[in-house]
Amino acid sequence: MTVKAKRAQYTLEFKLEAVRLVKNGQSLAAVSATLCVVQQTLHNWVKADREGKLVGAGTKPVSPEQMELARLRAEVSRLKMELDITKKAAAYLAKELM
Repeated sequence: MTVKAKRAQYTLEFKLEAVRLVKNGQSLAAVSATLCVVQQTLHNWVKADREGKLVGAGTKPVSPEQMELARLRAEVSRLKMELDITKKAAAYLAKELM
């Protein structure tokens, strides 16, 4: 006997916030990891938004705290990426000077 897993349902506000993060320059991979959403799903949301067909599911709205948490997670992810780039650049320049 096989038990089907229940599909996650995301509100329109959640989807719009995820799409906004991608439009603001974050990669699909970073945003999907931050928000715990499959990358292909996020790609579909961005595509649907571009076409004006993005709709939400469910009736439970996302609280302001959840929106803020998602935004902060995305910002932390972006800052970690910037820090890694800076560390690599510093190591490269230190190697050049020696």
